[in-house]
Amino acid sequence: MSQELDDMYSAMLSAHVPPNWKSVSYPSLKPLSSWIADLNERVKFIDNWLKNGNPACYWISGFFFP
Repeated sequence: MSQELDDMYSAMLSAHVPPNWKSVSYPSLKPLSSWIADLNERVKFIDNWLKNGNPACYWISGFFFP
């Protein structure tokens, strides 16, 4: 196993966002489960926007880090 995979596994065991995910995502101090839930909400918001046009109101913090 590579060092990167070992670091990822260790982070997941301790409920932290893995370092290789942090390097390509928005900054967050949330634990892994909350981070994934937040990421899903962000993806859902953008997906809805793309499929249904401009939303009536914008989730501003969804564009930036919390």
